Formats: sequence, C-alpha cells, structure tokens
Amino acid sequence: MRLSRLAKFSWFVLAYNLFVIVFGAFVRATGSGAGCGSHWPLCNGVVVPRAPALETVIEFTHRVTSGVTLLLILALIIWVWRVYPRGSRLRTSSALIGVFIIVESLLGAGLVLFELVEYNASLTRAVSMIAHLANTFLLLASLLVTSWWLTVGAPLPAPKALTARWFSVAGVLGMFLLAASGAITALGDTLFPAGSLAEGLRQDIDPAAHFLIRLRVFHPVIAVVVGSYAVWFSFWLRRRRAERPLNAVSSMLAGLFGLQLALGMLNIILLAPVWLQLVHLLVTTLIWLCYVMVTVFAWVTPDLVERVGSQEVYDPVKETPAGQSVQPEEK
Repeated sequence: MRLSRLAKFSWFVLAYNLFVIVFGAFVRATGSGAGCGSHWPLCNGVVVPRAPALETVIEFTHRVTSGVTLLLILALIIWVWRVYPRGSRLRTSSALIGVFIIVESLLGAGLVLFELVEYNASLTRAVSMIAHLANTFLLLASLLVTSWWLTVGAPLPAPKALTARWFSVAGVLGMFLLAASGAITALGDTLFPAGSLAEGLRQDIDPAAHFLIRLRVFHPVIAVVVGSYAVWFSFWLRRRRAERPLNAVSSMLAGLFGLQLALGMLNIILLAPVWLQLVHLLVTTLIWLCYVMVTVFAWVTPDLVERVGSQEVYDPVKETPAGQSVQPEEK
C-alpha cells in the first residue's frame, strides 16, 4: 500500500512518541527526574545548563525530545486541518491528539514543580504517575487511529454491535488497570530495589513494607488476567469478522502477550535492571496499540475492515500536475 506524505508523517510522529515515552521511563528509572531541579520550563533556572551533571543531561535531553514532540504534533494537526474539510472525523481525532499532548505536558511539568521525582515515595507521586501513563495511552491511541484513518480512510457510520463493543470497553478498562499496577510496580522497583530475589520476595510479604512494595505483588496477577482477556477477545472477534488485517493484529497481540510474560518473569529474576524496564514498557505500549486496533475493528463498519485488507492505494492528498494539493472529498 502506497502511503500519502501525510500518512507517513503521522506514522513517524507515532513512532517518535514511542521513543520519547521509553526515554521518559529511563529518566524515572535512573532517578534523573530532578536533574533540572524544581524549575520548569527552565533547567536549574537557565535555558541551557552549563557544565551539567549526568542527571541534568538526561533530564534536559528528555525535555528537548518532548518539546520536539509538541512541534511535530502541532505540524500534524495543522496539516490534517488544511487537507480535510470541516466535519471530518480526522479533524476530530487530530484535535484529540492536541488535547492529550497538552495534558501530557502539564502532567510532566507538575511532576517537576511539585517535586514528585527522584526519591519521592508519596501516594501523590504514585497517583500522578498513573494519571500520566493513562494520558499517554490515550495520546498513543489517538495517534494510532489518526494514522490508520489517514492510511485507509475514515470509517462510515457503524451499525451497533453491542456485544463486541461492551467486550472491547471491558478490555480497555482492564488495560488501564494493568497500566496503573505497572506504574506502581516500576516505581516501587526504582525506589526500593532488592539486593536479591529472596530479599525481594520477603519485601512483598512484609506487612510493614511500604505500600508501593505491597501493591506490586498484584501486578503479575492483573497482567495474566487482563492479557488473557485481551487475547481471547481478539480471537473471539476475528472468528466473527474473518478479515486478514484483524487476523494479523490478533496474532501479533497474542505473540506480544507471550513475550511480555517472559519479560515479566525475567524482570523479577534479574531484579528489574533499567534496560529490562525499558523493554518491558515498550512491549506494554505495543500491546496497547494492538488492542486499540482490535477495538477499532469492534466499532467500525465492515466496509472499512474490507478496505483495510484490500485497498491498494489511499492518498488523501490529490496532486495536480503543478504539485498543488487540493482537499479530498469526504468519504
């Protein structure tokens, strides 16, 4: 399938956001969140820090990459709104990207300004991290849907498939619960590292342990339950749709879930090294994106599902011989 320049750019923005998210986890895992002090948007009171410490370099680099994200998303929104007419679903989905990136920036700034970084082990920090990750999931979902619609076309009004829709919503809620438990577990592993596997197990069952440690024991159970449900739903749906794209996405989801279980076990055995935490988070976001795609199949018309698998070219920007673009007709 040949992609338009706008679609290619949208997929690039999505991929770049995955990089920024993983880099943000690196900032948290290395305790570099306070590298710029409690200053935002300045870094230690200046625009560009001089002779910075390693933690400052890491945090400042993350801020720069996040700033590039804002510019890329702004360019994407402007491009979509210039190409697509009023009332287009793509205008709506791109506008949601703008909303979620603004909230993302405000949450990131709040972590710094309220000093919910480094070794802060408060309930407020745990809740703010959960909110941050939930908003990140919504940002990625809106980016994915926009990129997909730019590739295959926005959907037509869909008939109500209530059973599939309710199942999909249940999975989304489960994914958010899983993300919340994962955020708590990652924070607990960072703030209260164990010297050995036996010590880590003793921490988990110690009634006097910090709440971040006592809560992390629930994450593996939630992961197995939610992941198994997501895989079951994707295969349940594909038996009713019998479309090649849905088959591919559901198979990918099942494979990533199996990989994530193995990574989770390895994370426990190796005591959550930084590199493994980053890989674990990356696979988590890929699982979420796969599930979002499955959810879209539960809500869209069969016509869109057919076009995803069979259409050879969808180019929303029609080029004139002089290279000037014109607005496409609404599908």
